[in-house]
Amino acid sequence: MPEKTNRISEKIETLRQQIEYHNYRYHVLDDPIISDQEFDALMEKLVQLEKENPHLITPDSPTQRVGGKPLQYFENINHSIPMLSLENAFSIAEIKEFHQRVKRITGINEIDYMVELKLDGLAVSLIYQSGILSKGATRGDGYIGEDITANLKTIKQIPLKLTEPLDLEVRGEVFIYHDDFIKLNREREKSGENIFANPRNAAAGSVRQLDPKIAAKRPLKIFIYSLGKHRLPVQNHHEALKYLEYLHFPVNPHRKWCNNIEEVVDFCREWQENRSQLPYDIDGMVIKVNSYELQEKMGATSRSPRWALAYKFPSQEADTIIKDIEVNVGRTGTITPVAKLEPVSLGGTVVKRASLHNQDYLKEKDVMIGDWIKIRKAGDVIPEVVKVIKEKRTGAEKYYNMPLHCPSCQSDVYRLPGEVALRCLNPTCPAQALERIVHFASRRAMNIEGLGPAAAEQLWKAYLVKDVGDLYYLHQEDLVLLDRMAEKSAQNLIKAIETSKSNPLHKLLFGLGIRFIGERASRLLAYHFGHLDIILKAEEEELTMISEIGPKLARSVVNFFKQEEALDIVEKLRKAGVNLTKPSATNGLNEESNYLKGNTFVFTGTLSTLSREEAKTTVEQKGGIVSNSLSKNTDFLVVGDNPGSKIEKARSLNINIINEDDFKKKLKDT
Repeated sequence: MPEKTNRISEKIETLRQQIEYHNYRYHVLDDPIISDQEFDALMEKLVQLEKENPHLITPDSPTQRVGGKPLQYFENINHSIPMLSLENAFSIAEIKEFHQRVKRITGINEIDYMVELKLDGLAVSLIYQSGILSKGATRGDGYIGEDITANLKTIKQIPLKLTEPLDLEVRGEVFIYHDDFIKLNREREKSGENIFANPRNAAAGSVRQLDPKIAAKRPLKIFIYSLGKHRLPVQNHHEALKYLEYLHFPVNPHRKWCNNIEEVVDFCREWQENRSQLPYDIDGMVIKVNSYELQEKMGATSRSPRWALAYKFPSQEADTIIKDIEVNVGRTGTITPVAKLEPVSLGGTVVKRASLHNQDYLKEKDVMIGDWIKIRKAGDVIPEVVKVIKEKRTGAEKYYNMPLHCPSCQSDVYRLPGEVALRCLNPTCPAQALERIVHFASRRAMNIEGLGPAAAEQLWKAYLVKDVGDLYYLHQEDLVLLDRMAEKSAQNLIKAIETSKSNPLHKLLFGLGIRFIGERASRLLAYHFGHLDIILKAEEEELTMISEIGPKLARSVVNFFKQEEALDIVEKLRKAGVNLTKPSATNGLNEESNYLKGNTFVFTGTLSTLSREEAKTTVEQKGGIVSNSLSKNTDFLVVGDNPGSKIEKARSLNINIINEDDFKKKLKDT
């Protein structure tokens, strides 16, 4: 490198380091040591030097926080370790029950916890390679998120380059301060734009802008709260948060390392009382077992880690009147009564409806049309009726009787044994079919953009679609005849439907709306069997061999594919060219064969190169089964560092005991 170029390069690098340091002082520590004018002068120098030497511009330069053309759409990113939801608790008693479970599973009485504020924002993942921010993603369905790297780079609290050249993933929550939210809405009002309902919606909407320049104008903040895939020298969550601060990540200072459950409860109560003093929204506290070794030992269910709990604060309440009660018909035929309310503001949103769940709930709450009721948002999300204010009754109130016939198809409704809900059992019920189409097209299922409830209803009423299979036989010339369906909208919808044909099998399975089969179960079925045709023919016993698939779920799958209507839909999908197989590769792991099919693995101890979740996912992708407990059906016990008592039991059952190296060889074995 010529001497002059070398000097310029060094000057640029020095400027970048100075700017990132002052960014950190201002946006993370809230303790600037230079004026805004001095900071702007540094940035101007850097912009000028990079303009004169464009070959020296790098992705981690502070000038690259905002730039690039708007995206056409978001790419998908596979999470190497799933971003699972947390189990919720709504009372102090449930926190103490969680503590008892932790003691029972770990066999340890003295447990220390980390307790943090639960921000009401949008969860994201940041991936660094050699210390440079390379990717940023939304949580998505927990397994696959959307690539929002360009938008996350606009958040000045996020370091573009770490103080060490590390490969690691961190996870955090994007949010907006109350004052910034009010200011943002005022600006939108002035410009004639729709205002955001609450700070969370504003944050989520900003992060998912296709144009990063729009995101850059929004007052987004972030707190990093955990590690994803990493190799940092930390043994517990407390150390991890300290190390994240050392790396200049913004970490919420309102956290506590608690030595016992009493300290946990006291800290939760403290913030429950003082939450209004914060400049941003929180809806509870997050309680985590501090030790990583114990976290590994406790593991996770299909939905949430066993070592963490979200304590949700009692939500704000409001009083309003039930103007009327009507029923909705869900995609599985459930008849749900819904209260139409006098609109009332609650938790930053206007509430007009609240679910009354079923006829037993109506009777238990003694709900009548015309009643004054107290409502709240369950977990600060779903409006629910707390109680009827009977003191305000005037005598003009009227009881509501659940219908004897489905309001959509007029078929008789039934209450099945062991269920509380009334249900329409007519497989051709229009309301159910419409809900199934909306579900099929939803983002978490087949992700057909542009096919929401309104568009689905239009297609249904025009007799263009009677089930999800018909979607793949639509033509653009049919769509342009519909109301509010311009030629461009019709073209985009046809393109989105065509794109969805290549979705992996688990997305299709979830989209079919099989009762009790959620995203996790759909993924397990897809990776175990590999093809929809095999699942069609599977018996209950074969299905229950899969870890986490019990008799109830297995029976539901078998019964679903016994229906002639379901088989007709599958045939339509097949002829249309919709993918019926699992992907050949996910997360960079080879899945071209199912050679572990029929093999059951159990893990004990800590693996040095793979997390327990990564090992489990890999086995399942190759057709194998992972169980938490040993039995005569176990084929291999994989032993890591500091193994437990499972080794002795494995020996007594004559189970093959292998170490981590042998396990990795087996994964590569063809």
